[in-house]
Amino acid sequence: MDTAPQDSHRNPATPSSQAVDTAPGLSGNQVFRLAHRISDTFNGVRIKLAKRWDFVPQTIAYQGYGSTTLVRVLGRVLMTQKPRPGSKAETAAKNGNQNIRGWRAFTGVPLQFTDVEITIGDVVTHVRADRGGLIDTEVSVQLTPGWHTAVLRAEGTEPAEALIQVIAPDVKFGIVSDIDDTVMVTALPRPFLALWNTFVLNERARMATPGMAVLLDRLTIEHPDAPVIYLSTGPWNAAPTLARFLTRNMYPKGALLLTDWGLTHDRWFRSGQEHKHRNLDRLSKEFPDMRWLLIGDNGQHDEAIYSGFASENPDKVAAIAIRQLSVSESVFAGGHSEDGDHTASKVPWIYSPDGAGMAKQLTMLGML
Repeated sequence: MDTAPQDSHRNPATPSSQAVDTAPGLSGNQVFRLAHRISDTFNGVRIKLAKRWDFVPQTIAYQGYGSTTLVRVLGRVLMTQKPRPGSKAETAAKNGNQNIRGWRAFTGVPLQFTDVEITIGDVVTHVRADRGGLIDTEVSVQLTPGWHTAVLRAEGTEPAEALIQVIAPDVKFGIVSDIDDTVMVTALPRPFLALWNTFVLNERARMATPGMAVLLDRLTIEHPDAPVIYLSTGPWNAAPTLARFLTRNMYPKGALLLTDWGLTHDRWFRSGQEHKHRNLDRLSKEFPDMRWLLIGDNGQHDEAIYSGFASENPDKVAAIAIRQLSVSESVFAGGHSEDGDHTASKVPWIYSPDGAGMAKQLTMLGML
């Protein structure tokens, strides 16, 4: 990969906890270390097969966010199979009209510990992808509020551009929203339908939750500088599909904060709840004066996660909005909580089965 010019402003990025994932010093017992070796060997075999099947390295850049002095950059490096030149698939990809079966999102092979060059303005940074091929890093850079572009490139790949939303210091309101069964009806907790929806169903068959796109659109009109963060326990493999779904259903632009399945440097599986806790805590530190509207559903752990965050940071939560699952959704999800007793909470709680109901209650709270 081309190196940055000697006179360019080079900046040592600070990797997040997900990006600090190098081979030496693995924690755990011998079985855990053996699992890592098997996993790395298996991934090496997948890379060899991918090269034989004419897969090519690709850098994927995801939307990021940050302040005027520090931005969070997200991306991934994979071996992927590109559509044949002149094919209908290539035309659909260029026009953003893909209609892809879910399993295809999982055919990419991560390129572990790959060096990635990040360019934002005149600042050039080099970081390493983690064992899942992920880049999640912070870059110190002086930027004006608004939208900027980060260019990511790994060796042997075409540059990939990502939008970076830079939030002004005087912005005091932001939105964090879950995805599954909150803005998109996926029935993800259902064991069998989850597999169907994730691996078989084509992306155009996924349904938007009634009224949620309108609600978020109204919120961004009322608060035009507010950041929108989509915080989900879904896998990074699904990020392109989710991004297309959000765009197609006219949801506002926002950073996707997803997770990666499988082994980490210190545990067998990534915890979805820990992922949400960690990112909420991170957002509270990155924007200490921001008050967040937290949107989720009552079919998983959103209520407990949001309640815990609000009890520790009541001054950083504007309100908590919970989408109530339907009877059929709650049965297959293994039940749901009733409207909780939040009379002792310092933070307003609202419950509704759709975006229209939430909008009415948020209007009463003065947020719309």
